[in-house]
Amino acid sequence: MGEINVVPYIDVTLVLLIIFMITTPMLQTGVEVDLPKAESATVEQKEGVPPIVISIKKEGQYFINVDGVTDDLVQPEEINARVEDVLSNNKSPQVLINADKSVDYGSVVTVMASLKNAGVPNVGLMTKSDDDQ
Repeated sequence: MGEINVVPYIDVTLVLLIIFMITTPMLQTGVEVDLPKAESATVEQKEGVPPIVISIKKEGQYFINVDGVTDDLVQPEEINARVEDVLSNNKSPQVLINADKSVDYGSVVTVMASLKNAGVPNVGLMTKSDDDQ
């Protein structure tokens, strides 16, 4: 008999199909963020361009600092528009999120998603080192 038995190949193909069908929904795309490491160096500020700092206080207040001097109280819905205005003048600003440690994770993720929608490629999270206590 000179025929090839294809039944084992079909079985393997169906098993692989089932594996891909199960694992694909588990893969999630998220907001790309440059997370700080435990032993990270200080972020170097670009010459003459202050970073955009978005602060979230534990009371739920949001502040944005685009000029390096004043923190303006903003609503979460306004962050996207304010950052887009800065991006129209400066295509690659540093953007940092400064959140109180008691702020819930959802608030920080909402701000990061808003920044991603505004076109910010990388977002940094501000932390304290052990020496700053």
